[in-house]
Amino acid sequence: MKNKNQEFDEDVLKKDIFELTKKSRVVTTSEIAEAMNISWNTAEKYLLNIALEGKVERMKKAGVNLWVIK
Repeated sequence: MKNKNQEFDEDVLKKDIFELTKKSRVVTTSEIAEAMNISWNTAEKYLLNIALEGKVERMKKAGVNLWVIK
């Protein structure tokens, strides 16, 4: 069960990931993970959530996930 602080931190992390994606226009999951000092899996989870909100689009090139602002 999550506490209120964890939920707030997740919202902040998601916002920070989106802001970083906006600045770069096109990013990979690995670039986000490295810049945010989080695991690749965590970065991918948040990027997929942002994509479900319609803010970014995922494209696959040569086995790499590219994230583009819509």
